[in-house]
Amino acid sequence: MPNFSLPDEVFQQAAAQFPTPFHLYHEEGIRTRARTLNKAFSWCRDYQEYYAVKALPNPSILRILKEEGCGVDCSSETELMLAEALGFSGRDIMFSANAMPNEEFDHARRLNGFVNLDDISHIDILREHGGIPETVCCRYNPGGDFRIGTFVMGNPGEAKYGFTHDQLLEGLKKLRDLGAKRFGLHAFLSSNTIDNAYYPTLAGILFRTAVEMAEKTGLEIAFVNLSGGIGIPYHPDQEAPDVLRIGEEVRKVYHDIFGDCGPAIKTELGRWMTGPEGWLVTHATHHKDTYRHYIGLDACAANLMRPAMYGAYHHITVVGKRNAPLDHVYDVTGSLCENNDKFAIERPLPEISEGDLVLIHDSGAHGYSMGYNYNGRLRSAEILYQSDGTFRMIRRAETPRDYFATLDLDPCASQLGL
Repeated sequence: MPNFSLPDEVFQQAAAQFPTPFHLYHEEGIRTRARTLNKAFSWCRDYQEYYAVKALPNPSILRILKEEGCGVDCSSETELMLAEALGFSGRDIMFSANAMPNEEFDHARRLNGFVNLDDISHIDILREHGGIPETVCCRYNPGGDFRIGTFVMGNPGEAKYGFTHDQLLEGLKKLRDLGAKRFGLHAFLSSNTIDNAYYPTLAGILFRTAVEMAEKTGLEIAFVNLSGGIGIPYHPDQEAPDVLRIGEEVRKVYHDIFGDCGPAIKTELGRWMTGPEGWLVTHATHHKDTYRHYIGLDACAANLMRPAMYGAYHHITVVGKRNAPLDHVYDVTGSLCENNDKFAIERPLPEISEGDLVLIHDSGAHGYSMGYNYNGRLRSAEILYQSDGTFRMIRRAETPRDYFATLDLDPCASQLGL
């Protein structure tokens, strides 16, 4: 069920203060989710959430999560730079390699963060770029069908991530011979699943594999990283995963395999942590009737790419009309010159008039961060609804000057007014 924790008046107040479109984030909601997650895994002597920076790379959001005890999961040098500027270092950083420039390993090692290797070939790269640390992590891909009960989540063998089983054993032996003493094990086998059985099932695979690798290599198990994958209920008829229950089920698997004293546990729940605590706030600007009924917004796919990119569902409500009958059917569109620039297709909604304030829910992860400038559209502002009930702009909207900033403008700068 999409998040209705904030009354319509909050969005009305924000829209009166800041021009739409903008993303609004709920500070208290984010803090509550961080505390709930920490409670779910409080049974583990050494647990830490590593927030996936790619989900919402805003310094103000990362500071909030840092205050709640979270580390960061980084996948580029730019994300490492952001983490470093905010005071993250050492064990608070997880650097997940994925066909990136070799020099980025150097930066991760300078920060003394955990390095999560994606491929056996990365071992030699890391040796030449920063050196092999005593604790190093490897991403595992077990291949085959990943099943929860009788439900097939997908084929990990089609994913670009991770070592095979044989490569993992060979790689860990090589890392041992190069000076590693401890290892972490990581896997990402499903994205945005709301099945409570996902994490416990994944935990069993990783825990057993870690024990096997420790026995065959003599390396100590430092941690198991369950990565991300716990999703959010984008559809109103979906039930949210129960993180407290998930934590308890993982504990049972942990106890069965490790007893009372085992390795640290890490997670990387970007979407679950902030997704439901963000909204794209926009105004209806156009109404068109042809073969279908269309509502045009002042936001477009440049502000929220997921529906256009792969047909993702995002719930839509109209401020002041939460309880109005859903007696109109609209395609809700943006202004890009692409027919897939639609936030909803044939969606039952209340009657929408030009000037209505429209909320697109669950934009707090993979929303602003996936923005782009196609058609010269400019990315919107980000607003934080703070715990004290006030609003703060935590990223201003782009301007044409930003759009042209990387160009050689000498021939036309004056004509552009720059």
